[in-house]
Amino acid sequence: MEVESTLSSYRIFNAVAETGNLSRAAKELYISQPAISKAVSKLEQCLAVKLFTRNSRGVKLTEEGQLLYEYTSSAFTALRQGEESIKKLHTAGPERIRLGAGTPLCKHLLLPCLQSFMKQNPEIKVTVECHNTAELMALLAAGKLDLAMIDGPSPIKELHFQPVTEIHSVLAATPTYLNGIHYSERSAAKDTSSLSQATFLLLNKKDADETYPEAPKLQQLLSSGTILEAENMDLLLEFTKIGLGIGYIIREFALAELSDGSLTELTDLCPPLTKTVGFACKKNLPQNESVKRFLTYTKEKYAYDETT
Repeated sequence: MEVESTLSSYRIFNAVAETGNLSRAAKELYISQPAISKAVSKLEQCLAVKLFTRNSRGVKLTEEGQLLYEYTSSAFTALRQGEESIKKLHTAGPERIRLGAGTPLCKHLLLPCLQSFMKQNPEIKVTVECHNTAELMALLAAGKLDLAMIDGPSPIKELHFQPVTEIHSVLAATPTYLNGIHYSERSAAKDTSSLSQATFLLLNKKDADETYPEAPKLQQLLSSGTILEAENMDLLLEFTKIGLGIGYIIREFALAELSDGSLTELTDLCPPLTKTVGFACKKNLPQNESVKRFLTYTKEKYAYDETT
């Protein structure tokens, strides 16, 4: 079979498989039913297998037909996505970027970077959406976002991760709170029982063992005192700043308070936990020039070294 006729036959096969009816497939493709039947028969002869069985309501895929349909369906979906991507490149031009991030990352990392980028590139239109990580991944997969800022590579193999910077989870508290529980960093590092009066401020998670497997020292500390959970990182930061307890916060989100002494980082009590922050995007999806420019800008701004 020639390439053009083969592609046509597979398109017809795919339509019949999806509709389950020769007549409906003929209407969808604007060709006659006999032409549909002929194309299916020719494809069956070429592959030397039966692709459909007839029933009272139309046709049903055989085992071989179902296997072939899985491949043709994926292939035509990829073709449609490719066509849409090319159209977007021409319709949107280099003037549009669709970004997504979780609220804390958006507030503390993305927006400051975006502010300076837009000053240098006022002609580029940028839209920003805030969602949780699962929602961001779904929007990327659906082609509704160009880039999503996340903390760590995505486990989804269809997505590419471009690292741009690092963040560090640390324990911190106000000096007033630490004085109130008679905290001594030297003694607490040796004997956690001295923290029995402490309240630890954490993100709202169901199971600390699932949440902090990378920080075994933190897990040991959690058994020493009371735990107060916050729904999100911004709320956790506020709890820490007003002196409700010892917060497990992101250092980069509280640089001003750590610098002016209104918060004290308890490094000896629990070493910082490093996470890589970057942009996730769909693999093999053409990016417009604005997206490429923004990725280059963020990488240069944060001067992230991927070899470290």
